[in-house]
Amino acid sequence: MTERAIVIGASSGIGEALARKLAAEGYEVGLTARSVDKLETIAEALPTRSYVAEMDIADTETARETFTDLTAEMGTVDVVVVNAGVGPENIDLDWKPERDTIDVNVRGFTAMSVAAMNFFEEQGHGQLVGVSSVASYVGSSRIPSYYASKAYVSNYLDGLRYKARHLDADITVTTVEPGFVDTDLAGGEFWMCSPETAAELIHEAIAEKKRQQFVTKRWRLVALALTLLPDLLKRRLF
Repeated sequence: MTERAIVIGASSGIGEALARKLAAEGYEVGLTARSVDKLETIAEALPTRSYVAEMDIADTETARETFTDLTAEMGTVDVVVVNAGVGPENIDLDWKPERDTIDVNVRGFTAMSVAAMNFFEEQGHGQLVGVSSVASYVGSSRIPSYYASKAYVSNYLDGLRYKARHLDADITVTTVEPGFVDTDLAGGEFWMCSPETAAELIHEAIAEKKRQQFVTKRWRLVALALTLLPDLLKRRLF
């Protein structure tokens, strides 16, 4: 039976690489992002059937309607990956970058996660994969809303995972926490990996129905260190 996945935020970086990886593994893939031209170019190169939909998750109501239309077109959807996100540096603490980050990374992420969970509950099964970040383990003076939004993403996914245990449906919730990946949102070069490596690890998490996946796996050590680091040192570092 053909498996189907939707990748929200598939026009570049991790999302694009993951869409290509899933298609190579035999998935039919739904691609969403703001740039339809980029999506159509990606879709043309995929070896399996693909579906393209324009989606700006900051426009939550329209995005949810688009999600409903896309799932109706695809029929059964086994995996939904919520990957879309922004992270502009905001040293001067201007309001607009903070607002835009919250609109996408918090409101938009929540809107699509709720849509996916409701769809899976009605369908009877599915796997929600949310892309958070190792940034969720600490705050930042340079990009405060981005780091905070990723803490929200990780905690929200925990809540959905706990909720899934009480639903009459077979739903897996997977949290992906990348360190530095070679994309526009990289933020640094320490232990940097390629989007293709990230896609391999996310596919592994999907195939094994993991609760959590660090990208790459050694970033688990950094997350542990950040958890244990005294606040005095965090203030000096971040």
